[in-house]
Amino acid sequence: MRSANRLSAAAILALVACAPAPDAPPPSAEPDPAPATDTLPRMADGRPDLRGIWQTMNSAVWNLEDHSAELGVPAGESVVVEGTIPYLDAALAQRQRNYESRSTDDPEASCYMVGVPRITYMPYPFQIMQTPDQVTMLYEYIHVFRNIRIDSEHPPGPIQWWMGDSRGHWDGDTLVVDVIHFTDRTWLDRSGNYHSSNLHVVERYTPLGPDHLWYEATLEDPEVYSQPWTIAMPLYRRKEANTQILEYECYAYTEALKDAGQ
Repeated sequence: MRSANRLSAAAILALVACAPAPDAPPPSAEPDPAPATDTLPRMADGRPDLRGIWQTMNSAVWNLEDHSAELGVPAGESVVVEGTIPYLDAALAQRQRNYESRSTDDPEASCYMVGVPRITYMPYPFQIMQTPDQVTMLYEYIHVFRNIRIDSEHPPGPIQWWMGDSRGHWDGDTLVVDVIHFTDRTWLDRSGNYHSSNLHVVERYTPLGPDHLWYEATLEDPEVYSQPWTIAMPLYRRKEANTQILEYECYAYTEALKDAGQ
């Protein structure tokens, strides 16, 4: 009887593991709870102090939309505010081709920079440094960094950069970052969601308190999407003692595997 009971439990666990992710309402573009502005740490110029090490706690890097668990992939709920990405019909076929070849064609698989907004929800922390004139973001993933110059203009194009060109301004207590000049070689996640070089991203970093930021990114690309769309998620401050950005040397690791014949 004990053996039968164990088998039954194992079968139940297997069914649960293979079950599709439950339907969930899409995220709201508004943070919950509302920012407690009177408790925010501030810089000498009165702007919110965003300095620190931050990280997401979701599975958006695997797929921005709802997805079930697979081997090595945690299930996750959509971070797209409307639930699904509004692809043009002609662009859906390319997304499917990307998905089918994701193990080799995803730029992350080749240790390339992953672009904006994907760098934000990679499974590695990043650090924000701040002055009145510039916000700098340092990422653990392959030493990527962004210099976000405040109240300045984009350089004239055409330019194609892996991380685009970022220019910021303050909207009350929210840091707004306008990003253009992308290459078309980055993807938005590990499932093949993609964009063209005409991508335009507007990010919003809104402090909810001393240890939480509300992150939104609105993407516009008329070559790929039928309308602008937005992702939204919280960012959490890393609170461990002596927290610091470490190193993820992706290229060195893949070269070591090649040298080992793997």
